[in-house]
Amino acid sequence: MNEKDIEQGGVAVMPKTDLSWIPDSFKKRVCTTFVEDSFSNGGLCQCGSTRDTHPSVALGDNFSTAMVSHWDSTQHSSEQPTDAYGELEFAGAGKRHSYFLRLSSTTDSSKVFNIMREHWKLPQPNLVVSVVGGEKKSEVKTWVREVLRQGLVKAAQSTGAWIINGGLMEGLGRCVGQAVKDYATATSSITLSKVVLIGIAPWGLVKNREQLVNPEGSFPAKYLVKNGARDSCYLDNNYKVFLLVDDGTIGRKGGEVAFRARLEDYISRQRTDSASIDIPVLNMLISGEASMLEALDISLKNSMPWLVLAGSGGLANLVCDIVENVQSAPMPSTGGAEKEEGTPNVELRERLAEKVKIYFPSEQEMDKYVDRVLSIYQNKDLICIYNAEQEGADDFDTVMLKVLVQASKKQITGHSNPYTDELKLAVTWNRVDIAKSELFNGNIDWKYDDLKDSMTDALMNNKPQFVRLFIDHGLNILSYLTYGKLEDLYNSIPDNSQAGKLLQHILNERRNESSKDKKYNISIYEVSQLLEGLLGEVCQPFYTTVLKVDTNSTKRKALKQACQVLEGECGYRGTQCKHAWLCLFIWAVLQNRSEMAIFCWEMCGESVLTALGGCKLLRELSKQEIETEAKLSIKDLAQKFENMAHDVFSMCYQTKASDSYKLLIRKSTMWGDATCLKMAMAADARIFFSHDGVQSMLSQIWWGEMERGTELWKLALTMVIPPLCYTNLIKFMKKDHAEDKSVMVTPPSATDCHYTETVFSFSDIKPHSEAEQEDSNNIRRPTKGTLAHGKHKPFLISRWRQYWYAPVTSFIGNVLMYFLFLFLYAYVLLVDFKPPPPYGPAPSEYLLYFWVFTIVCEEIREAFIVGSKTFAQSLMLYAQDVWNKCDVLAISLFIAGLCCRMFKSSYSMGRGILCIDYMVFTLRLIHIFAVHRQLGPKIIILVKMIKDAFFFLFFLAVWLSAYGVANQALLYTYDPNPTRAFRRVLYRPYLHIFGQIPVEEIDTGKYWDRDCTDNITLIDEGKEPCRDTSHNWLVVILLVIFLLVTNILLINLLIATFSYTFSKVQERSDTYWKFQRYNLIVEYHSRPNLAPPFIILSHINLFIKRNLRKVPSTKIHHFALQLKGREANKLVKWETLQKENFLAFESKKQKGTDSERLKRMSAKVDGVVKQVSEIRDVDRRLRTLESEMEFCTSSLQWIMETLSQSSSAKGAKAHPTRKAVVSASLEK
Repeated sequence: MNEKDIEQGGVAVMPKTDLSWIPDSFKKRVCTTFVEDSFSNGGLCQCGSTRDTHPSVALGDNFSTAMVSHWDSTQHSSEQPTDAYGELEFAGAGKRHSYFLRLSSTTDSSKVFNIMREHWKLPQPNLVVSVVGGEKKSEVKTWVREVLRQGLVKAAQSTGAWIINGGLMEGLGRCVGQAVKDYATATSSITLSKVVLIGIAPWGLVKNREQLVNPEGSFPAKYLVKNGARDSCYLDNNYKVFLLVDDGTIGRKGGEVAFRARLEDYISRQRTDSASIDIPVLNMLISGEASMLEALDISLKNSMPWLVLAGSGGLANLVCDIVENVQSAPMPSTGGAEKEEGTPNVELRERLAEKVKIYFPSEQEMDKYVDRVLSIYQNKDLICIYNAEQEGADDFDTVMLKVLVQASKKQITGHSNPYTDELKLAVTWNRVDIAKSELFNGNIDWKYDDLKDSMTDALMNNKPQFVRLFIDHGLNILSYLTYGKLEDLYNSIPDNSQAGKLLQHILNERRNESSKDKKYNISIYEVSQLLEGLLGEVCQPFYTTVLKVDTNSTKRKALKQACQVLEGECGYRGTQCKHAWLCLFIWAVLQNRSEMAIFCWEMCGESVLTALGGCKLLRELSKQEIETEAKLSIKDLAQKFENMAHDVFSMCYQTKASDSYKLLIRKSTMWGDATCLKMAMAADARIFFSHDGVQSMLSQIWWGEMERGTELWKLALTMVIPPLCYTNLIKFMKKDHAEDKSVMVTPPSATDCHYTETVFSFSDIKPHSEAEQEDSNNIRRPTKGTLAHGKHKPFLISRWRQYWYAPVTSFIGNVLMYFLFLFLYAYVLLVDFKPPPPYGPAPSEYLLYFWVFTIVCEEIREAFIVGSKTFAQSLMLYAQDVWNKCDVLAISLFIAGLCCRMFKSSYSMGRGILCIDYMVFTLRLIHIFAVHRQLGPKIIILVKMIKDAFFFLFFLAVWLSAYGVANQALLYTYDPNPTRAFRRVLYRPYLHIFGQIPVEEIDTGKYWDRDCTDNITLIDEGKEPCRDTSHNWLVVILLVIFLLVTNILLINLLIATFSYTFSKVQERSDTYWKFQRYNLIVEYHSRPNLAPPFIILSHINLFIKRNLRKVPSTKIHHFALQLKGREANKLVKWETLQKENFLAFESKKQKGTDSERLKRMSAKVDGVVKQVSEIRDVDRRLRTLESEMEFCTSSLQWIMETLSQSSSAKGAKAHPTRKAVVSASLEK
C-alpha cells in the first residue's frame, strides 16, 4: 500500500493473481445433512436453508437424518473452497474499496491474521478493541453514540488501534461505523487512517450476499445497499475489512462468536511493531443480550480484560450491578470446612440469580445463565466499569490504559514494577500526556531498569517526547547508551531509507571480505565508513579508536582490521559511548527524524558545530536521495539546522564577540578536530557565513594589524616603495589596543600559544609559523599578563612584519605581479616570439618560462606539501576546486605549447596552443576579483548564466541543423564539397541570427554575380554549383520562420532566463559574496608572502626550514584553535548557556503565536468544563447523601416514637421507606 492510499484511508488495489491461492487456504461450509426443523412442517432444515437448496447427498439418507434431533455445524456440514473473496465496492457510496473474505468458522486464526497483515497491508495494531453488545432492534442511546465518537474512535486514532465489530448496518455495528465517519468529517483523513474497522459477521446473515459470490475472486465486487436499509443486515460501508464467518447456517446469529474469540486470543499473543509488548486486546461491552454471556465468560477465562459501559442497558447493566454491588454484600460463615474449597457459595448464587431475573425476566434457560454469571463474577478483576457521566469521553483512552494494565498485573511477579506495563502501553500508543499525568506525577519511584526498555522503544519508533520525559525523570544517557545499544539502534534503520541502503552496501563489502558464512548485522564499522563518506576530510573518522583501526592505513587494510575485531568477542559493545548525545544526534539525522534530531541537538554540547555537522550530513544525503519528496524533507531539515547554528552564534556574538571568535576556530574533540568554519564551508552554509561575526573575524584575518578600509592604492604604493610602511601613509592598530586583543589566558602547551593569538592578532600567525618557529625548543610559554611573542621586537622588524604578513598584502602583490605576467605573456606572443632553436627563444620568453615554473612550484606546494594527508587524499582535495582545475589546464597547455614550439614541424601548432593558453591564464583573473564586494556576486551570476546558455545552445543547435540542412538541399541539388556544405549548413545560418543574410544567394529573384555551373563533372572538380530556382519560394518562407524563431523566440527566452538568474542571485548577492570570500582569504593566508616569480625565494626558505632544519609548520592549522582543560570547559559552558538562552527565546516566541494562545485557551476551557462536571458530580453525591441522612433521621424518629408508646398499643405511623424520603427531598 503506498502512502497516498494510506493518507486517503483506503487500501491498495491488488491484482487478481496475487490472491488466487485463497480458495486453497480458506474454505466455506455447506450443510450436508438435512435435519428437519420441527416448526417448519418439513420445509426447512435446522441450518436455516430450505429443502430445495440442499444437495442430494444431504437428502439421501432419510433414516440417519430421522435419528438426529439437533443440527451441529461440525458434524452436519462440510468444507469447500471459498467462493467469495477480494475487494468490495459499495455502489453509489463513493468510498474506498474494502476487503472481504468468506471463511469457515473453524479457520486457523494465524491464516486470517497473516492475510490481513501481509496481503491486505493493514498496519500492525498497537491495540485491538472488540466492541460487543447491542439489544435486538432497540435504538442505541444518544450518549452512547457520543462515547463511541468522542471516546472510542478518538482513542483508537491516537493509539493506532483495530476496532472489531459486527460490521452490519444494524444496532451497535452501525453506530460504530457512523462514529468513525463523523470523526473523519471533523478531522483529517491522514489521522483517521490509523483507525482500522474490522467487521466479523455471520455469512448467512448478510443480505445480498449473492453479489459477493465469485469463485475466481471479485476485484472489486459491486455491492448494492437498498435505500432505507437502516437497521438491517447489509454490510456497512465504513468498515475496511469484512470477515464473513460461515458455519453452514442461514439467517442465524452467533456462528461467528467462537471464531472471533479465537482470533482475538491469537492477536493478543502477537507482538507490536516495537516488539516490546504483546498486542493488547480489550473487549468493550455496550448493553447486550443474555445470549452474549457465553462470549463474555469464554473471553474472561482467556484472561481478556473487559470494559463495561455503565448505564447502556441490558447485559452491561447486569455486569455493572454484580461487580459493584454483589461483591460488597455480607457473606455468611460456612462453618469452617463444611464445604470443599472451590464449591460455589449457595447464597452468592441466589443473589446472582435474583440479579439475572431482574434484568432478564423472560429468559427460559435461567440456570444456564446463572452459571455463566457466577463464572463471570469469579473473574470480575478483569472487568472495569466505565461511567461516562463521571469520567467523560475525553478520558476514555486513559480508562482503556488502566483496564489493560489492571489485567496485566495478574501476571506480574513480585520483583517487577507494576507500572512498567502501563508505561510500555503508553509508549506504544505514543500518549505522553497519559504518561505525564498518570505515571510521572511524582508518586512513583522509577528506576533505571524500569525505563531502559521503554527508552529503546521510544528511540526506535521515533517518539522524542518520551525520550525527553525519561531524561527529565532521571534516566542517565551515559549509562544507557553503549556501543552495543548504538549498533542495535542502527540495525533498526529501515533498509529502504537512504541511510539504510548505504549501510547495507558497506555491510555487503564486509560480508564479501569475511570468509565465515553467518548472519551479519550493522556494526559501528559500517557507521564509521558511512560518516567518513558523508563528512569527507572535514574531521577525523568516527569510532576508529573503538575498533582499533589505524586511520592512516588503506581502506582494505582497515577493513581487515575491523573484521578481526568484529569476528572476535567484541568486548567494546559493553563500553559506554564517549559522546552519547552526539551519537544519538547523528543516528537521528541519518534517518531524517526532525524532532528527535533537534532534541538530541539541544542535549549536545558544542551546539553551533553540531548543528553545522547535521546540516553537512543532511545535504550530503540529499544529493544521493532519488525521491523528490524525501529530498525536499532532508533539505528543509538541513536548512533548519543551519538557521539554528546561525541564531545560536548570533546570540554568542551579541554576548561576547571575543569568545565567539574562539568558537569559530576551536578544534572540537567531539567532531574529530573539526572547526565551525571548516564544517560550515563543507556544508555550504552560506547564511551562517553571512553573519556579521563571521565576516568580522574574516576581515580581521584579511587586514591583519592594519586598519580596515585602508585604500588599496596605498598598499600598492608601499609595495613599490617599501620604506613607506614606516610612515603614516598606512595606519596600523595601536599597540595598546593590539595588546589588549592579544592578551590571553596561559595556553596549556607551547604550540597552543600561536592558536591563542590567532583569535585577535591574526597577522601574528605568519611570523609565528614562518619566521619565529626557527627552533621549536626556544618557544617559551608566556607569563600571565604578558604577550607571548613579539613584544620586545624592534619597531623596524615589527612594522615590516605587520605589513608584509597581512593576507591583503599578499593578495595585492599577487594581483600586481599577475598583471605583469599577463603583460609579459602578451608581449612574447605579439612582439618577441622567435622561431625554433637555434634562432629562438628570446630572453623575454625564457623569463616567461621561469615565471611559469615558479607558478608550477606553488601549485605543487599547495596540492601536496600543505597538510598532513596522503598523496591520494591531497590530490582529491586539490581537484575539488574548479580554479585548481583551471590552473592545471593552463599549465598543461603551456607545457604542450612549449614542447611544440621548439620543433620546426610543430612550431605553428605550438604558437596556437600558447595563444589559447593565454586566454585561460587571463580568465584566471576572475577568481582573483571574487574578493570584491561588487564583482564577486557578478562572477557567480556569470557562471550561472553560462550554464543557462548551454541549454539555449542545445535548442539553437537543433533549429540550426534543421534549417541549415533543408536550406542547403533546396538551394543546391548537388554539391559534393564537404567543406562548402558544412559552412552553408551550420555557419551561414548562425550568421543569419546576427543579420548577415546573403539575399542574392538565397533569393533567386536577385542577381547573383558569381561564376557557377550545372555541369556535374565540373562540380565534382570543385566548381561552384548554380542555384535551384524551383523551390525558391519555400527557401524564403523557411528563412522567415528561422529568423522569427531564433531572433524573437529563442533570443528572448535566453534574455528571460538570464534576467531570472540575475534577479535570483542579486537578491542574495551579499550572502554569496560573503561565502566565497572565505576560500580566497584562506588561500592567501596560507600562501607565501612573495608573489611569482619571487615566490621561488619563499619556496627555498621553506625547503630549508622543513627538510634541513626540521622546523614544524603551523600553517596547516590555519584558523584552528586548540583549547584544553579549563579554558575549553569554560568556552563549552558559555556556549551551552547561550544555547539555552536561544531556546528560551524561541520558546517564548512560540508561546506568543496565535496557535499556541488558542491551544492554551482551549486547555483552560477544557479544564473549566472538567471542573464543572466534577462540581455536578459532587452536587449529585451531596444530594444522595442528603437523602440518605433524611432517611436515617426519619427512621430514627420512627424508632423513638415506637419505643415511646406501650408495647401493646399499635403504632399510628408507618415505617418510612427510602423511596418516599428520596422523592420528598427531590421535591424540596
